[in-house]
Amino acid sequence: MEISWEESVTYSINTIYLLFSAYLVFVMQLGFAMLCAGSVRAKNAMNIMLTNVVDAVVGSISYYLFGFAFAFGDSSNPFIGTNFFALKDVPNSSFDYSFFLYQWAFAIAVAGITSGSIAERTQFSAYLVFSFFLSGFVYPIVVHWVWSSSGWLSASSSNSLFGSGAIDFAGSGVVHLVGAVAGLWGSFIEGPRVGRFDAFGKPVPMRGHNATLVVLGTFLLWFGWFGFNPGSFDKILVAYPTTTDQGNWTAVGRTAVTTTLAGSTAGIVTLFGRRILVGHWDALDVCNGVLGGFVAITSGCSVVEPWAAIVCGFFAAWFLIGLNILAAKLNFDDPLEATQLHGGCGAWGLIFTGLFAKQEFVIQTYNSGESGVVRPYGLFMGGGWCLLGCQVIEVLVIVSWVSLTMGPLFYVLHRLGILRISVDEEIAGLDISSHGGYAYNAQQDENQPPFYADYMRMQDNS
Repeated sequence: MEISWEESVTYSINTIYLLFSAYLVFVMQLGFAMLCAGSVRAKNAMNIMLTNVVDAVVGSISYYLFGFAFAFGDSSNPFIGTNFFALKDVPNSSFDYSFFLYQWAFAIAVAGITSGSIAERTQFSAYLVFSFFLSGFVYPIVVHWVWSSSGWLSASSSNSLFGSGAIDFAGSGVVHLVGAVAGLWGSFIEGPRVGRFDAFGKPVPMRGHNATLVVLGTFLLWFGWFGFNPGSFDKILVAYPTTTDQGNWTAVGRTAVTTTLAGSTAGIVTLFGRRILVGHWDALDVCNGVLGGFVAITSGCSVVEPWAAIVCGFFAAWFLIGLNILAAKLNFDDPLEATQLHGGCGAWGLIFTGLFAKQEFVIQTYNSGESGVVRPYGLFMGGGWCLLGCQVIEVLVIVSWVSLTMGPLFYVLHRLGILRISVDEEIAGLDISSHGGYAYNAQQDENQPPFYADYMRMQDNS
């Protein structure tokens, strides 16, 4: 059956939009790499850069072989997909290669979050194992629940929970909370880095070695978030039948605005909040505050007013500041604050959506603006408790599912002795002990071996 030229043009523009969004999301991998490299000590810079590459390449294979099938296969199963393995029968009437590529860019981002939590003390082989398992199985199951049209928590399902389903538009829970909970278990089982806390349990600062890379990574992530959030509409040429001049193109612009406002507000609040607490202006804290605002708004970016995004960012900043203080008191060591940032702000973002989602925008996002549709919306906007209930359930099931899968995996790796490096290797640095040399030629000091062969010679003589 031939399609009209209008349909052909519409399909082409939508495909270009989705592919461009996928490329933007993939740029976030570069942002993650820069942020991670700048946030660790110089002696571990090469290691953390390599783990970011591994997250991408290993995640690509596992998501191609299994992940996409578990996430979007079998329209009749509400818990797990069972077809499209290795992209068999793709493209089809539902999915094409551009949709796979966009979802793949999300999948490899999850493992990057977890990598940050366990940085500077993890064996390289452990990265290979958990990255494959997280990208190929744990994360895709959550995707199926929330984003597949047949998922039991999906807002797009014809039989949605409480008549609503959970609204997690671009993944505050599906992406960020999943990666954070996995990182929580990895960091908890490994324990803190050598010297992170003194003999009395008080935290010892271990600042990253390069603020320039942190700021560069933050701006690259900000740029990529415009593919992450607005790109999640998948299609831009969808007109709303109840209006004469609005469509997904309107919602895409609004989503970009709410994303920007939430991140900016969180950055400002963190700037002044940390100034009050520590007595100076800290660029690294502000960068994490900005990212915390982005993480929080990711769930409801398409269904809230711009003013609500400012509320979201304001509270996200305080959640992040509070969780960092709590982590220090509990002797919990996450070098990039990934658990606190992606977990705490991600959970807040889901709850925020249940409070502030606007009915008109919910219908536009999930029913293409059809007239006569009635859906639950935010509690504070007069929409009742149904949506908020679904949001709370999503938080609980994600924490439970990831804990039941990734917790035992990290524990098994620990028991097998392939999770954490030795104390000597950690003190020397992963670059020289595992990767043949330093990231920077002038990095080593007089107490450190200049080359890998020198390091091995010292080990043999000890």
